[in-house]
Amino acid sequence: MPATPFTPIESLLGGALIGAAAVILMLLLGRIAGVSGILGRLLPPYGEPGVGGAAAFIAGLVAAPVLYTAATGLAVQQTVSGNLPLLAGAGLLVGFGAILGGGCTSGHGVCGLSRLSARSLVATLTFMATAFLTVLVVRHVLPGAD
Repeated sequence: MPATPFTPIESLLGGALIGAAAVILMLLLGRIAGVSGILGRLLPPYGEPGVGGAAAFIAGLVAAPVLYTAATGLAVQQTVSGNLPLLAGAGLLVGFGAILGGGCTSGHGVCGLSRLSARSLVATLTFMATAFLTVLVVRHVLPGAD
């Protein structure tokens, strides 16, 4: 079982950049920086305004690790499972959870909590409890599943 690397400086900088991006998006476009909602604007049915901005936001998410590596010479460590059925199932569950919860962790956890939204507090607590339970099951009940 791979250990999750402890990266406090990188994590702090990443969190600050996520918060800055959320503030900039809110100030410039008046929109919540929920990645599931932004990604949803790129999927059918089309016609919702802001598709160009959504595409640029998603492109920035994908390009950030590449730019980090180019700027620092350090490769970004990723701990993604090689188990494709597990990844597909996890992706479907995350998508279902984001639809059911009316947003994802970034929308509720970053933007909703900072706006003191009770709905976002409940959603974030649910996301976190589910994540804790998932890690417990995958790492300790079903070892080798990750």
